[in-house]
Amino acid sequence: MVKVKPKVVVYKRMNEQVLNKIREMCDVSYFPAYKEDYPAFLAALKEAEGVLGAGLKFDTALLDQAPKLKIICNTSVGYDNLDIPLLKERGILATNTPGVLNDTVADAIVALMLSAARRVTELDQFVKTGGWSEQGFLQQQFGVDVHHKTLGIIGMGGIGTTLAKRAYFGFDMHVLYHNRSRNEQAEHTYNAVYCTMDELLEQSDFVCVMTPLTAQTEKLISKREFAKMKKTAIFVNAARGKVVDEAALIEALQSNVILAAGLDVFEKEPTGQNNPLLCMPNVVTLPHIGSATAETRMKMAQLGADNLVAGVHGKRPLTPIY
Repeated sequence: MVKVKPKVVVYKRMNEQVLNKIREMCDVSYFPAYKEDYPAFLAALKEAEGVLGAGLKFDTALLDQAPKLKIICNTSVGYDNLDIPLLKERGILATNTPGVLNDTVADAIVALMLSAARRVTELDQFVKTGGWSEQGFLQQQFGVDVHHKTLGIIGMGGIGTTLAKRAYFGFDMHVLYHNRSRNEQAEHTYNAVYCTMDELLEQSDFVCVMTPLTAQTEKLISKREFAKMKKTAIFVNAARGKVVDEAALIEALQSNVILAAGLDVFEKEPTGQNNPLLCMPNVVTLPHIGSATAETRMKMAQLGADNLVAGVHGKRPLTPIY
């Protein structure tokens, strides 16, 4: 008797090698661009025991379309697209992909810090548009140092700890952090100092927010928080756009309340071309690519796939959210 494979839905583009591994164990409906064939996606969801992808909001309306669902697997560390209390209520497992992207995201944050501090993107355009050959390099175009400065990390989880390592050993930075709980590893290994939010904002030369997006952290950084920062502070966000009040950030930059910003995330993504942040030379912008290297995205896909296969076959997934 042939054993029937559990039906699963994979939405968003997936590495073919990983997809084929899932197919060995599951009956896969694959939607690399699910919005383009949404009726077929919903039809497949009605029979699915598992789902793999990232970003799709699973609310009551969508879950009602998936009565057989056992597990939802995110190929991301963030899971603000999932209604966790609702999933628990319905007995649906949820997983994410923590750990495998820590180094890559920390690298991207350091790139934002360096680019904003040394005005890399601004001066890149200065050279390419002929400014250097026409007027030379002027003192008012100088950047600021990163080494030996104070870095404040809001949210000292896996990525925050990995960033602290780079800051401490790579740039001789003094690390402050604010978190829901103490991080003894960071304190012992990187001399990180636990402090209140206000102390961190007031003392840091670079403020990096790394908190997940929850009801408690939405607009965590707003007008009051920017006013607490140094006028020479550089703000970096590579977490979630809605953790920051974007209007307050724009005002802080336009009013010289802070010096500059490095952003990998925005309140709305993709952000519109009319966003004032895109016109500011002291703002470095990236299209939410913190984990976007071929190697790391492969690791995330593999971990997500392993979670999916385990969940639909009645086994404990590797990285459950709860």
